[in-house]
Amino acid sequence: MKNALTILAILAFTMCSAPNKKNADTVTLVTYNVGVFSKSGTNTSDMVAAMMKELSPDAISLNELDSCTQRNPYFQIKDFAKKMGGWYFLYAPAIKHQGGKYGIGIVNSPKLTALKRYSITLDKMDGGEQRALAVVEFQDFVFCSTHLDHRSSAAQLRQVAQIDSLVAADFGLSGKPVILCGDLNCLPDSGTIAELEKNWTVISPDAFTFSAKKPSKRIDYFLVRKSTADRIEVKDARVCRTFKSGDVAVASDHLPVLVTIKIK
Repeated sequence: MKNALTILAILAFTMCSAPNKKNADTVTLVTYNVGVFSKSGTNTSDMVAAMMKELSPDAISLNELDSCTQRNPYFQIKDFAKKMGGWYFLYAPAIKHQGGKYGIGIVNSPKLTALKRYSITLDKMDGGEQRALAVVEFQDFVFCSTHLDHRSSAAQLRQVAQIDSLVAADFGLSGKPVILCGDLNCLPDSGTIAELEKNWTVISPDAFTFSAKKPSKRIDYFLVRKSTADRIEVKDARVCRTFKSGDVAVASDHLPVLVTIKIK
């Protein structure tokens, strides 16, 4: 479902410089499937960190992160948070993999005050692998990151139901804007997006996010919980394709998505 928030946000495929000077009640968020920082065959974490610094975000959702696996024998999100300048992080492992773990996470600037950080695993059902949800409650809003199943629409729908249930139970009475983002592995006309739009409004631009080399699909999104949508105003939203400090075609197989919101 198209909406006014998405329409004003279509600034895709432009140079992804930092947003204009922000007010204290404005927050810039990014979601990025970084492909364990190695889709191009080399470690791209330094490049991704430099690219993210160009955007000046307050918090970043990261999909596809290793922790001490054979292919990446270090704690990727901790390393990345350090490269961002000593940011805080939350890791949400989804599965055991190659002697370590594989999952998602959230990093945030120390400028944001976090009240609570936690993660849950989501049901696999007939999907390809178990998935996770990472949640950070900040002083003024709630930030949720996920990475839905890539094979089964039934598994995706189950995972959406779990996310809806948790958000309603934990934050339904808080009054805070709740933002959900990540690689949802589904197209805008899918049953998964239709189910999400019962309780969420898409606020990211209608633009391709995959693949980074030849964008042809939109599968990475930002959404706001409908019950709290009146608490935000979208000031900027874009899919970022050009950076001064890095090459998106090398950094990952996905493109980063940015939104700047004003919290009312």
